[in-house]
Amino acid sequence: MFTGIVQGKAPIVAIDEKMHFRTHVVKFPAELLPGIETGASVSHNGCCLTVTKINGDSISFDLMKETLRLTNLGEIRVGDLVNLERAAKFGDEIGGHLMSGHVITTAEIAKIFTSENNHEIWFRIHDKALMKYILHKGFIGIDGISLTIGDVVNNRFCVHLIPETLERTTLGKKRLGEKVNIEIDPQTQAIIDTVERVMAQKEQERLLLQTEGQ
Repeated sequence: MFTGIVQGKAPIVAIDEKMHFRTHVVKFPAELLPGIETGASVSHNGCCLTVTKINGDSISFDLMKETLRLTNLGEIRVGDLVNLERAAKFGDEIGGHLMSGHVITTAEIAKIFTSENNHEIWFRIHDKALMKYILHKGFIGIDGISLTIGDVVNNRFCVHLIPETLERTTLGKKRLGEKVNIEIDPQTQAIIDTVERVMAQKEQERLLLQTEGQ
């Protein structure tokens, strides 16, 4: 479990590419090393990965076919930075919102508006069916960052980034057309799916009563 509060950015220093599988090695910041061990969970751009090897501050992670298909991690190259967050512990402050590290899709950066005191990014979701979970002022995970959704228009939505987020994460360096990992807020998803299921059941009951009354 994660909180969406990115703890650091780190470079990919090596990649071992295989068929539908890759291992990448991250040079961990010193402050994230204490207590790290094989089997530990670490969020990379919002995707939960497991530590497979430790060599000093070089930490290895395996990426399976499904991870490469659903996330932007398969497009990352040596030298690229990823957002990192160690798994949350009981008693930790939840500064963002609870996140599972299970990326559901990617979004494309469609527009970027920058001014002296504002940085606004618009994202385009290709799977329009997911837009029902993206609500004005709702939570969303973008490359592992817990953010509040701004405006929502058709299959696009925006977020507003404060200077701390721009400094601490990779979002400030993103360009038009680049992909980001998206994790939908699970509570929002559960509520919407439940309401839809109840409404569909009631509609079926109404139609059944209507048929029986004919």
